[in-house]
Amino acid sequence: MKTNLIRIGNSKGIRIPSSIIKELDLGEQIEMEIIENKLIIKPVKKTREGWDTAAKKLHENQEDHLLIDDDLDDWNDIDW
Repeated sequence: MKTNLIRIGNSKGIRIPSSIIKELDLGEQIEMEIIENKLIIKPVKKTREGWDTAAKKLHENQEDHLLIDDDLDDWNDIDW
């Protein structure tokens, strides 16, 4: 798809068609980076996005156990 740069004050910008915005689920903010002389535009991932699904998968696979010893009798004796 070709598009023209448009003047925005002293800068220039591009218009992104609404169909592309919907397809990429772009919000108010985007991430931009340059890779091999190409401009990459992608949605900003929300903090902890997908954690609920990952936690459910861990539970289903019985992998949601504590990584520390269950015996917490000496919890206060641990040197923090």
